[in-house]
Amino acid sequence: MRIFNKNLRLQDMTVMYFTALAALMVILVASYQNPSGSLPPLPMPFRVPLDPRGELQLAWNISYAKQEIYMELKAAELRHGLVLGMSDRGELTNADLVVLWDSGTKSFFGDAWSDGNGRVSLDSQQDYELIEARRKSGGFYLLFKRPFSTCDPRDYLIEDGTVHVIYGFLDRPLTSLDQLNLSQIHTGIQRVLMLRPDTPSPSLPPDVQTLDVVAPKVTIPSQETTYWCFIHKLPENMPKNHIVMYESVITPGNEAIVHHIEVFECDPDTREVPRYSGSCDDKMKPGKLDLCRHVLAAWAMGAEAFYYPADAGLAMGGPTSSRFLRLEVHYHNPLLISGRLDSSGIRLHYTPSLRRYDAGIMELGLVYTPIMAIPPKQHSFYLSGYCTSKCTKTALPPRGIFVFASQLHTHLAGRAVRTVLVRGDKEIELVQEDQHFSTHYQTIRVLRNMVNVLPGDVLVTKCTFNTEDRSKPTVGGFGIMEEMCVNYIHYYPRTQLELCKSHVDPGYLQKYFNFINRFHGNEQCVCGEPGVTEQYSQIQWDPFSTEVLDSLYNTAPISMHCNHSVLRQIRHQSVNVSSNWSEVFGLTLQ
Repeated sequence: MRIFNKNLRLQDMTVMYFTALAALMVILVASYQNPSGSLPPLPMPFRVPLDPRGELQLAWNISYAKQEIYMELKAAELRHGLVLGMSDRGELTNADLVVLWDSGTKSFFGDAWSDGNGRVSLDSQQDYELIEARRKSGGFYLLFKRPFSTCDPRDYLIEDGTVHVIYGFLDRPLTSLDQLNLSQIHTGIQRVLMLRPDTPSPSLPPDVQTLDVVAPKVTIPSQETTYWCFIHKLPENMPKNHIVMYESVITPGNEAIVHHIEVFECDPDTREVPRYSGSCDDKMKPGKLDLCRHVLAAWAMGAEAFYYPADAGLAMGGPTSSRFLRLEVHYHNPLLISGRLDSSGIRLHYTPSLRRYDAGIMELGLVYTPIMAIPPKQHSFYLSGYCTSKCTKTALPPRGIFVFASQLHTHLAGRAVRTVLVRGDKEIELVQEDQHFSTHYQTIRVLRNMVNVLPGDVLVTKCTFNTEDRSKPTVGGFGIMEEMCVNYIHYYPRTQLELCKSHVDPGYLQKYFNFINRFHGNEQCVCGEPGVTEQYSQIQWDPFSTEVLDSLYNTAPISMHCNHSVLRQIRHQSVNVSSNWSEVFGLTLQ
């Protein structure tokens, strides 16, 4: 009798051995039932509903000392098991999983993974540790933990930034986990910030007051996605106050539908903004709503209250502030629930006792312009925006500014965003980074450590884009199918600098168009001067065209936009990034 195939590799035998060993380590859940409740309750400060009905909820806590994360799953109804996992962008394939399943007579818990087809296998290295599993008031609770990093190539590395959480419900018993394929069960996705700063929340001043900027009893449309806009008017002659904290106000029962909320301040120079409550995408909405773009507050599902540093507050009211705020609520209603009323929004906590510093918000990254574009069919294409030393030297005070939070922003093609601080031609500090960024999950994120930006420093914001599903180039702009690369940094003390952004020098871009068209034999005389968007669309996109454009963006001079709010104008500076871009490929451009 032959036990092993002669062609079986040692590597295969090793995998089989460790998988068999893992099978012996799978925990029989029944042994972890704890009806007496002898275990002390573990605080779970962070929580988020996973499914649209709110029947499955995830809560968690973090131990930076042990580099571990504790998770608690609460299921209102448990049928034959649950799946919780993490993957790069929420895919069901190649995911790191923890599974609770039953065989019909017994229940089991184990660390697993899915392959490229969604088939599930037990992991040879069991890194999820079950702490407790039991039924109690409100449903079934599952408490477990795992390290941030496990050194297991099949496990997800839990790091700063967005985590795409996938979940699933098992509707039938499984005699073996190998019978499970994620594509054949009911699954969903939720995005969260898993790692949070472990600093305690500061106390609020005794004279703090509150202002609710909320939707006015909106009937949530019975469609999957709705962006609802509402104009809120501040009281007449409201004196200057400092916002010191804000938090979400979610209508009970709508926790699984209200996806994210933002509050924008309107342009202070606009004396009147029409009352409006309706779809943000309505073509008939007042045009002045587009003048309300200055981010004041942002919340996303699972985010906690946002506190300003003890020495700073965000100014609201007074002669230099707008009297109008625009509330934007994103409703995610995949079950098409109808007739649901909502009054969700943001509660601002403010004080008339002004703090030492006004907080400010500054835009970093790329200017909203079609001059910057991403070629089609790109897996990873990089664009960078610069806040140059010339701008920071002119605009920042001698001791510089202190960045304490930021909000990253792209549109649908964005995959990652990173802002770094450069001093003396050396990258010295990471300001903010999200390698799993999603435009569907954007909120203000508190930095673990404040970053001091000095006059003469450079801030570089780099975005990664994916256009594999697009056949035409994607240009920069305000449309959702256009792109942005922005980091809104929150800092103090406030300066006159509202944006510090760049784009490639238009003259060098025109040289690129002329050269590439001649190279492909497409040079022709056209009537009039085509716009940048049209010229991008006429390019014959191949690896060479893409490579030359990438080189242009990285080495050609840039046009710097250093906007001072007092002047209400944009100052343009031409900054030379490379001494001679035309020599990159040994080519002469005309």
